[in-house]
Amino acid sequence: MSRAVLRFVRHAIRHAPEGGVTFEVFCVTSGCGAESGPQGEQETAQLWALRHTDRTGHDLFRRVVTDHARVTRTE
Repeated sequence: MSRAVLRFVRHAIRHAPEGGVTFEVFCVTSGCGAESGPQGEQETAQLWALRHTDRTGHDLFRRVVTDHARVTRTE
């Protein structure tokens, strides 16, 4: 039987700016399925939703903001 010594190592997770942030808007009106696609600016995604509402009358959306994170040891 072999033995192992394990120790707890603290880590932290933080936003990694070099990974960027993307913004997406999805129309959740039944049967629609339209989406803005990934956008680099929040305003661009929101403008897509406003135009979609103007064209279709759909007024309910899911917004998704995606960033990247890096895990580092804290000790």
